[in-house]
Amino acid sequence: MRLKIHQKLFFALTFAATGLCIAGNAQAGAQKEEALSASVRSMMQRAVSDQAAPKLAFSSQQEAQLWLDEMSQRLAKRMPDAEYRFDFLSTVHYEATRAGLDPHLVLGLIEVESGFRKYAVSKSGARGYMQVMPFWTKALGANDQNLFHLRTNLRFGCTILRHYLDQEKGNLYRALGRYNGSLGKPEYPNLVKAAWHKHWTKPQHDTVRKTS
Repeated sequence: MRLKIHQKLFFALTFAATGLCIAGNAQAGAQKEEALSASVRSMMQRAVSDQAAPKLAFSSQQEAQLWLDEMSQRLAKRMPDAEYRFDFLSTVHYEATRAGLDPHLVLGLIEVESGFRKYAVSKSGARGYMQVMPFWTKALGANDQNLFHLRTNLRFGCTILRHYLDQEKGNLYRALGRYNGSLGKPEYPNLVKAAWHKHWTKPQHDTVRKTS
């Protein structure tokens, strides 16, 4: 029996569920530490310190329910716990949309970066779903932040990718290269794009409903 949207939203807002993903080595690279201008640092600090209650950016409750149901089905094998899966998807959608990113792109990036493992750690020390390097918490004055925490990891990851997109003037290929620490090499951007378009494209029913 599927959860109703208001029941699911309760879990999303409380963040009460815990992940079932196990720790393991991630295959991704790592962002490179760099000097940030005062304005960029200030912008990113404001972004990662956001404490607003997450909410889904859909035009209707029905649209949100359809998206959550379909994406949840796609993710079920990787995240068996339905409540946590909803919590995860709700947070991805909120943090990606808030950063001006396509949530489906972010899901593709997470697939490549960590294989949806909450406690994944790369050889270079990158952590969590979006494989955020620990130096970011120091750089943004957030040393007390736990990068294995669901929303913290996704907030930092989306903020960092947004920063690289801005830095590269919207060039996704180069921004993804910076995110992975492999700028100029095609392998990582191609992997993310392949995962995005193969597994995490926008649900078809959204297009069908809008044109019918």
